[in-house]
Amino acid sequence: MTHELLTTLEHAGIFIFAMTGALVAARLGLDIFGVVVLALITGLGGGVTRDVILGEHPPAAFENWGYLLAAVAAAVLVFFQSGRFDRRERPILVLDAVGLSLFCVTGAIAGVEAGLGVLPSSLLGLVSAVGGGIMRDVLSNRVPVIFQGDLYAIPALFGAVLAAVIATQDWPPLSFCAAAGVCLAWRLAAIYRGWTAPRVLGSSPPTDTQ
Repeated sequence: MTHELLTTLEHAGIFIFAMTGALVAARLGLDIFGVVVLALITGLGGGVTRDVILGEHPPAAFENWGYLLAAVAAAVLVFFQSGRFDRRERPILVLDAVGLSLFCVTGAIAGVEAGLGVLPSSLLGLVSAVGGGIMRDVLSNRVPVIFQGDLYAIPALFGAVLAAVIATQDWPPLSFCAAAGVCLAWRLAAIYRGWTAPRVLGSSPPTDTQ
């Protein structure tokens, strides 16, 4: 995969994930500082965690100003155009699904490029995909989406496995779009059709505090 395409996917994922953080902050009525901070943490959290695991110091987010600017731009957009955005939970989940599908791919690719095998690279893709969202939800006092019973981690892991396999083969770079597409389609279907992961018998799903 070309470096340019990987960087483009990273910027897109950061911007979209950061938007979800900014939208959550807007729902909570935070000031502009709170909106920017939650956007930065959501957009960059998964990638920073990935880089720390890979032993990359400093993480790319602190070396590539484009990553920081993408997250800040998303925060500013939401803050000044908040009236045009639907702050209900469903749009946030949809944007989150897009970011999830992009980061499960870029995280898996980063693992393969670091010399890891398919399985560890897939797990790295999963961490990259869910890390920022978990940080966002914990800081905003929400039950993290990954723990709400929805099909969330499973589509991300499946997309990461596909991306890791593709990265080890001599396939065209656009093949990674298929891996992201599978994750996105699965996650969106779960959102709109109410598909959930198996739960302990007799248990009830956790409720969001918002």
